[in-house]
Amino acid sequence: QVQLVESGGGLVQAGGSLRLSCAASGLTFSNYVMGWFRQAPGKEREFVAHISRNGPTTLYSDSVKGRFTISRDNIKNTVYLQMNSLKPEDTAVYYCAAGRGIVTRSASSYDYWGQGTEVTVSS
Repeated sequence: QVQLVESGGGLVQAGGSLRLSCAASGLTFSNYVMGWFRQAPGKEREFVAHISRNGPTTLYSDSVKGRFTISRDNIKNTVYLQMNSLKPEDTAVYYCAAGRGIVTRSASSYDYWGQGTEVTVSS
């Protein structure tokens, strides 16, 4: 049974930082592209970032580029999202996802999802 468990969310002031983690089990982690998505209240889920199977290639949405960094540890089966210079508009539930095949920015290209961790940025 595949499980993705996010942690690290919380309340932070604008300009602050948080580091999200997503621990994966039940799958061969290095075979999967790992991504982060977020969903704000009343909005659709949106792509944040993803990282290739062995980690050298990353992709970010324009809204987080230069502020967020995705990384992975294929020994610990964990993917991270370092979020700096946080803004109130970053407030959302953040989800990690694993994709086995051809992965794009689309949520439909991912196979497994975590339950989400909430991030609230106060102004």
